[in-house]
Amino acid sequence: MASLLHSDTQLNQNSYYEASVVRPAAQPALQGEVSADVVVVGAGFAGLSAAIELAQRGFKVVVLEADLICSGASGRNGGQTIVGFASGQAPFEEQLGPGAARQAWDMSLEALDLIERRIAEFQIDCDRVHGYLYVADSPRKVRALEHEMQSLQKHYGFATEWAQGAAMQDHIGTARYGACAYEKRSGHLHPLKYGLGLARAAASLGVQIFEHSRVTALDRGATVAARTAQGLVRARFAVLAGNCMLPALGPAVAPELAARAMPVGTYIIGTAPLGADRAAALLPKNAAVCDNNFVLDYFRLSADHRLLFGGRVSYTTSTPKRLKQAMAQRMAAVFPVLQDAPVDFVWGGFVDISMNRAPDFGRLGHNIYYLQGFSGHGVALTGLAGQLVAQAMAGQAERFDVFSRLKHRDFPGGAWLRTPSLVLGTLYHRIRDHF
Repeated sequence: MASLLHSDTQLNQNSYYEASVVRPAAQPALQGEVSADVVVVGAGFAGLSAAIELAQRGFKVVVLEADLICSGASGRNGGQTIVGFASGQAPFEEQLGPGAARQAWDMSLEALDLIERRIAEFQIDCDRVHGYLYVADSPRKVRALEHEMQSLQKHYGFATEWAQGAAMQDHIGTARYGACAYEKRSGHLHPLKYGLGLARAAASLGVQIFEHSRVTALDRGATVAARTAQGLVRARFAVLAGNCMLPALGPAVAPELAARAMPVGTYIIGTAPLGADRAAALLPKNAAVCDNNFVLDYFRLSADHRLLFGGRVSYTTSTPKRLKQAMAQRMAAVFPVLQDAPVDFVWGGFVDISMNRAPDFGRLGHNIYYLQGFSGHGVALTGLAGQLVAQAMAGQAERFDVFSRLKHRDFPGGAWLRTPSLVLGTLYHRIRDHF
């Protein structure tokens, strides 16, 4: 798993997000021994959200980050803030019943509201835009999308604007899709600007953040001890928010979680600025877009009118060959007018997926909490996760336990065979996507 950290860093070297921010001076690495109420492992959205919520409740919080703040999935993703869960509602309905399923859905809406509150409270400038477009590219996928939207409206009161044929031109400038559904609760933002804003907010509340402080061991007991190469944090509680990077951080941290989440590589290209008029012709309402294929495409416009186009997946830790060309071809298949558009940026990173694509939140013992399995819906859901874990530590665990009650299976095949098994399964779904 050490190669995962190395390849993840390589994938971030030509990121539009990194090129469009000025990072503050790096925080020092942990040196010596520190005491806290809570030690948080990971300075991404989930870890920073937990730190903010805990600090606001009076906890002394230390955050340990193996690399830089938001250097993992939180600073590289598609920037799409989406209602609901990658799994859909089925795991909640089937395992927990309609009441808890509705509670989980409502909390996913709260997650979007939480982003708005944090942007306002901490004055985070992150190019926030509202509007989301779900698209389908085959008759079978159109039927599936229509059924999903009708079900959400019937059971959860979530209405979307449905469009087919010529009416789709009001939403998207391509003939690729057979239907679309538009809503305004979801949307998009610049994830690295948002993440760095969360870090500033946490620091303003007294949270100590140490970068380049990889946790190599976590001693358990009434007091937990998070060990790094040059330091040690002793705390009453720990929050593990490293997601798919946890196994790479050291096998002694949380080995029982390793088989519950898989790292999946996903990739994005950024065009040269298209100009306001040309960009508006592609996406007239400036919505974020995602199709409903198993191996999906997702895209949106940046504040400076680039198309940021994501897709392609890798279930190994290897970056696909000819990545820039392959991604440009996928983009041109959606928008033929961009066939010759210059591509200025290409980057990627690893997201964590659970077996059923539902979030995996829980406890190890009585004082170690973990947050993983966001499965591509993490921009909004991570904020909620941090809030829920803080509430649970403060003695109000009911909302956290809506998620902790979900049962999750390990990926099959063990350490050696689960990646090949997942690749074969994905190939099956890729073939189905074409029908």
